[in-house]
Amino acid sequence: MTQGAIIYRNARVFDGQTLHDSCAASFQDGILTAFGLDVDVPLGASEIDLAGDILSPGYVDLQVNGGDGIMFNDDPSVDSLRRIASAHRRLGVHALLPTLITDTLDKTRAAIAAAVDAVRQNVPGIAGLHLEGPHLSVARKGAHDAALIRSMEQEDLDALLAAASALPVLMVTVAPENVTPEQVQTLSTAGVVVSLGHTDAGFETCRHYFASGARCATHLFNAMSQLGNREPGLVGATLATGGASAGLIADAVHVHPETMRTAWQAKEGPGHIFLVSDSMAVAGTDHAYFELGGRPIQRKDGVLTLADGTLAGADLDLTTAIRVLVEQVGVSLEDALRSAISHPAQLIGRSDLRLDSGQTQQADMIRIASDLRRTSALM
Repeated sequence: MTQGAIIYRNARVFDGQTLHDSCAASFQDGILTAFGLDVDVPLGASEIDLAGDILSPGYVDLQVNGGDGIMFNDDPSVDSLRRIASAHRRLGVHALLPTLITDTLDKTRAAIAAAVDAVRQNVPGIAGLHLEGPHLSVARKGAHDAALIRSMEQEDLDALLAAASALPVLMVTVAPENVTPEQVQTLSTAGVVVSLGHTDAGFETCRHYFASGARCATHLFNAMSQLGNREPGLVGATLATGGASAGLIADAVHVHPETMRTAWQAKEGPGHIFLVSDSMAVAGTDHAYFELGGRPIQRKDGVLTLADGTLAGADLDLTTAIRVLVEQVGVSLEDALRSAISHPAQLIGRSDLRLDSGQTQQADMIRIASDLRRTSALM
């Protein structure tokens, strides 16, 4: 943490909701003291000109499968979480949900235990846990191992309820094919963020599951029933359900920019579309190869694929996703920033992830280049 007084000038300051132009922000001993058009300069303060770059709270990413060369599935431990969170912090992410892809019951238990321990140890960046599977649909498995997909049993439900009581945030991705509405309601009542995904369920079924307590859809458009002329699918149900939010992989590979534009305009509120990286082991590295459950994944031209060409997560950071929204989808920069910070924070109940004089730490702020091509910590 920087000690003493420091003031940043000529910045665009995003406070979590609003983007303020031509601002300054001052810090004393690493704590935000003021920001705005007219900020007093503390005696002896260091001054840094941001030259129009954006000063913002760090990103919130609710779907992070790996980073720094490792997958969470390969080693669900506190050490792995520390490395993954550190890699993503270098990419601007200051709160994330490490995500376990469909695996065995023992591996799931290990992931829960690791997340609980990481939170107890205050590992920077670990906000809870996201379990993506194993209660999905084989028909929409994507890169998940079909042999491990199964129905939710009482033992699974009990484990999730125990995890929810021990973690600040537990998010689970499930499919109606393998989870009952009653199970969804039980999880939701316990505070679990239930997200529908990897499902071929129809519109009415998905609406019923949202009414039962599901609050989100996982990576909108990908691995789910699509918006058709006679059957709107999970895509249609998500867009039409005001209380539902949806993660979006905005790399212009998983979803075409024009499709994103249509969804953005069609989404009923108060739920929001928010950005996720769905990042894998290569995040924060220059690695061209890794394995997912023993299956090779190739990284080429910003795309990650299995040998058969199936997309396997994303080679994406949230600054790039913001740039895609702004430059290719036509979303305002302010809305794009909300989708990477305040909207996912709201979904997991983190009201603290915004600027607050006297509270916000300089270490939790990021500098986003005005051309949206790089992100760095404040210096």
